[in-house]
Amino acid sequence: MTTANPTRSGPRARAARSTVALKAVMAVTGLIMVLFLLAHMYGNLKLFEGWTAFDDYAHHLRTMGEPYLPYGGGLWIIRVVLLASVGAHIWAAAVLWARSRRATGGRGGGRYESPRARRGVQRSYASFTMRWGGVTVALFVAYHLLHLTSNTIHPGGASSSPYERTVNGFEIWWVVVSYTAAMLAIGLHLRHGFWSSFATLGANTSLRRRQQLNAWAVVVALVITIGFLVPPYAVLLGWVG
Repeated sequence: MTTANPTRSGPRARAARSTVALKAVMAVTGLIMVLFLLAHMYGNLKLFEGWTAFDDYAHHLRTMGEPYLPYGGGLWIIRVVLLASVGAHIWAAAVLWARSRRATGGRGGGRYESPRARRGVQRSYASFTMRWGGVTVALFVAYHLLHLTSNTIHPGGASSSPYERTVNGFEIWWVVVSYTAAMLAIGLHLRHGFWSSFATLGANTSLRRRQQLNAWAVVVALVITIGFLVPPYAVLLGWVG
């Protein structure tokens, strides 16, 4: 008579649970970042209300929570939560990627046996670009903060006014082109990431639900991408200035 050896199934079970947990971390942190992008997009669209409204909005972000929080305290809380989410997202993605490479012997991780699988939703162009799209997004965020937040770099001219700083930058064609490339990368990342997040959280329960998730993923990606691109092109074309 033989009995099951728990030491053989135990590590596999723990590894599976760990993988599910890492995917859940990516899903939750990804959704936090989507909410931030929607809020940030709303703030960017204030550009169409004029200099005063845009600068007042930027100032309001720094006075949130007063007098219970110091000047800029609320904004720093948002930054810390966002940075923690980005860090956890990248860490979980790196661990999952490393496991995938080990599982495929470090080679051919991008090869798939079935042509049909390559045509599936999970093997869409966006899924292939998730890794490099993430790198592009990270580089863009660093540049974006140095340009429009800290005023460290200032194509078009430095200014203490967020409105003027934004307009000065987007009047330059190559700034708008680089911004467009980054936003397209973000859109592709969002399209796949949004779908994957809800699938990981258990919403992918039927063909109809998968189709709905796919549609919502496309809508969210398009809304955020277009919403972020409208202000720079409005400035570049002279509609705002």
